[in-house]
Order: sequence, then structure tokens, then C-alpha cells
Amino acid sequence: MTASDDADIAADVTLGSDDGADPVIGDDATVRSGTILYHDVVVGDRFRTGHDALVREETEIGDDVLVGTKTIIDGHTTVGSGVSLQSRVYVPSHTTIGDDVFVGPGAVLTNDPSPVRTRSELNGPTVEDHASIGANATVLPGVTIGHGAFVAAGAVVTRDVPPETLAVGCPARIEPLPEELTGGNRIR
Repeated sequence: MTASDDADIAADVTLGSDDGADPVIGDDATVRSGTILYHDVVVGDRFRTGHDALVREETEIGDDVLVGTKTIIDGHTTVGSGVSLQSRVYVPSHTTIGDDVFVGPGAVLTNDPSPVRTRSELNGPTVEDHASIGANATVLPGVTIGHGAFVAAGAVVTRDVPPETLAVGCPARIEPLPEELTGGNRIR
């Protein structure tokens, strides 16, 4: 594991699970107890986790990122800078998350278009810069959440959400973004 001297890493954190390069952690990190960072993980400066977070192999994470308590990033994933993944978020492999993205507690992103029914290529969602995904929302495989889009709490997103729009309901319908939700996220 490579981390700066100012990193605050709890004693029971697992760094470098499996074969591959040790994880690399940027400056001023706080990695809380129970967290596991697999091999071939690279995270930027000011990385913070809650307790029991899991980051699987071949994941790249930018600066100023929060990975909340019991959140899972299932590897082969890219997470931009200024991202807030709240508690119990699930991010599947082959997902791309842009900069200044908020994902609320219990949100689930998915990557398998036909779970255990057919052999399919895994295709996680793409969440573009300044998008917000509310608590307990579900985003299906291959869906793109556009720049500045807002997914309401509990929505089930089955198709792309255009930039600067609101997705609400089950299945989610696309509506104009209310004025009070415009302007991008203020995470950092």
C-alpha cells in the first residue's frame, strides 16, 4: 500500500486483497475501520470512507471522494472527483461516475441486463458530472444519467435520463428539472 504520512487509516482496514499492485491512496485520506481496498485501486487526495466500505480491484477514484458506510464499489469502475456516495450505495463493476456526483443512501446501480437467465456482457451505468441520484433509487444496466440530471428518491430508472432533467417514479418518467434543482451540485 502506498499512502502519504498524513493518511488516517484504521488498524483493521484491509489494503491489497488478492493479487496485483498494492492500493495507492492520495494525501489527507481517512479510511475508517472495516474498510477493504483490493489490489489495483488508485484513489486521489482527501479520500474518506465510512465504516466497512468495500472497493474492489481495478477501480480509479478521484480527489475529494466520500465512500459511505457499507458502500460497495464492485471493481473495474471509475469514480470522478468531488463524488459523494452515501451509506449502503451499491456501484457494480463496469460503471463510470463523473465529477461532483451525489448518490443518496441505499441507491443501487446495476450492470446485468438479464441476471442469471442468459450470459450477458456486464454494462454498468454512466453517471455524468453534477448528476444527483436520490435515496433508494435503482438505475438499470447501461443507462446514462445526463449532466446535471436529478433522479428522485425511490425512482427506478430503466432508460437514459437527458441532461438537466428530472427522473421520478417507477418506472421513472422524465420531467423538466424544477428551477430550484438547477445549477449543479455543491459538493466541494
